[in-house]
Amino acid sequence: MIVPVLLQDDTFRRLCRGRDLLASKYQSRVFLTQAASEACLSEFHFHRLFRSAFGETPHDFLTRLRLDRARQLLASGHPVTEVCFDIGYESLGSFSSKFRTRFGASPIEFQRETRRIFGYNAPWRILMVPECLLFRR
Repeated sequence: MIVPVLLQDDTFRRLCRGRDLLASKYQSRVFLTQAASEACLSEFHFHRLFRSAFGETPHDFLTRLRLDRARQLLASGHPVTEVCFDIGYESLGSFSSKFRTRFGASPIEFQRETRRIFGYNAPWRILMVPECLLFRR
């Protein structure tokens, strides 16, 4: 179990800068040294503080971002191979394996199920939610 640690304001801001760097470059290969130097911390110190502050390691954070983006792209009809390379994976096998582990279905199974439920041209942006659904218990 990860116990959150109270950090000084300055340290937390620096960690956020490192996290923002990871988030902005999630599609390319980002090294821990780059994020740590953005936060002005050593690699080991950055990794330890990142995990205690955000509840996941920098690698887990990047993986989560990539797979969430992959799910969005797959749901909107992009081909699996294209999605794999667009989100920064270099191997279709490792992408499929990670995707299955996280979501319980392979990318193509997820895409087929999404099409079955919502159809091929489903609008993915919710423009308005009726009030009756907001207050429904």
